[in-house]
Amino acid sequence: MSHVEEDHEGTRRDFLYYATAGAGAVTAGAAIWPLVNQMNPSADVLALSSIRVDVSAIEPGTQLTVKWLGKPVFIRRRTEEEIQAAREVDLADLPDDIARNENLGEVDASDSNRSMDEAGEWLVMMGVCTHLGCVPLGDGAGDFGGWFCPCHGSHYDTSGRIRKGPAPTNLPVPVAEFVDETTILLG
Repeated sequence: MSHVEEDHEGTRRDFLYYATAGAGAVTAGAAIWPLVNQMNPSADVLALSSIRVDVSAIEPGTQLTVKWLGKPVFIRRRTEEEIQAAREVDLADLPDDIARNENLGEVDASDSNRSMDEAGEWLVMMGVCTHLGCVPLGDGAGDFGGWFCPCHGSHYDTSGRIRKGPAPTNLPVPVAEFVDETTILLG
């Protein structure tokens, strides 16, 4: 056998090794992909990852509760009295001085950092008590005219900030924005 034939045989052998390894990798990927893909959110969850809410029928002093990502979200159109009461609160009196607003990051819990608009008329919050996950009662409930969790006695003010009780943090404000004058996009 000449030297040229040996190189040719080596090249053919190398090709067979690479082809076999490539076919094995593709087969392993095809077998593993369904296992990895099942961990992705289902289509119905992805469809609800952002929703549009029509708020045109909400009158001042009332709220709408919608379900988003399996949790209640309070959308409240506040009255001038509610806005004034929330803005008069001294931040030093708050057990949690962070706004918990996903739209702004870590800022102080002033009312302007928790409401959706500059006038403070619109307030959007997750409707889950931060103590043990109960749903607080609204429409002026509790000692501070906002929300009250009857399970363990957490009181929230008209801006959704914890004022009294075992809840450790303010009601969180989810990612939300007005897409037009009467529609809020959550997510």
